Amino acid sequence: MTDSIVPTPDTAQIANIHTVPVSNAFSILNSGPEGLSQDEVKKRLKRYGQNIITEIKGKPLWIRFLENFTHLLAILLWAGGIVALAAGMPELAIAIWLVNVINGAFSFGQEYKAEKATEALKKLLPMYARVLREGQEERILAENLVPGDVILLEEGDRISADSRLIEENEIRVDQSTLSGESHPVRKTSSAILREDLNRAELSNLIYSGTMVASGTGRAVVFATGMETEFGKIAHLTQTVGKELSPLQKEMGRVTKTISLLAMGIGVLFFIAGI
Repeated sequence: MTDSIVPTPDTAQIANIHTVPVSNAFSILNSGPEGLSQDEVKKRLKRYGQNIITEIKGKPLWIRFLENFTHLLAILLWAGGIVALAAGMPELAIAIWLVNVINGAFSFGQEYKAEKATEALKKLLPMYARVLREGQEERILAENLVPGDVILLEEGDRISADSRLIEENEIRVDQSTLSGESHPVRKTSSAILREDLNRAELSNLIYSGTMVASGTGRAVVFATGMETEFGKIAHLTQTVGKELSPLQKEMGRVTKTISLLAMGIGVLFFIAGI
């Protein structure tokens, strides 16, 4: 390895790294069996960023809380309670407001739990990783891994980044966090030319967030942080749209119509009563 700036690996080559022999995998990543130099690691950290799961900043928590009490149906219920109170029916007013408060609190609780999904995913990633750099074994913070790093694996290790196996000894990986498979999967360092397999089924690739169930091995990192399969899942959990089903949309429309009619009739009766 040299300390000069090396070209960024081609995205298409990275996507097909499972199809090439080990020597070619090193060439694609501008690395080698002895790992990277410390200077090259610094350059790649600047280029690729840290190996971490990032969170997308959304609306402040207090705004999301208030939104559950200020949508159209909620406003109608607040108004309905006021009308009931003005009509001399405080018990009905309190009942209406309680329904509104309970519904809003429940909705916010569901949203809050969904927001915690990213934190739960982060807990599945290890704090440290063992790597080869300039031929020497080191224990580093997993967040400092970069593409081209050679990682060392043994039973019980959590995998820190998406990597191509370059050497293995009866290694099996628990991929349940990624694919849902209940049994550890046998891995190999041989090239795979089949085109009918999805990424999780490629036996020479290992993924961030999974765990070595047995055996030992070495692998060269090709994706870190949000570029890993695990990072893509984390991104989806934060950006998936809250799209309503056709039934939910229709129920919302009917609810609004009925609420408006009820409010209108209630106001008319209130005026008539006065």
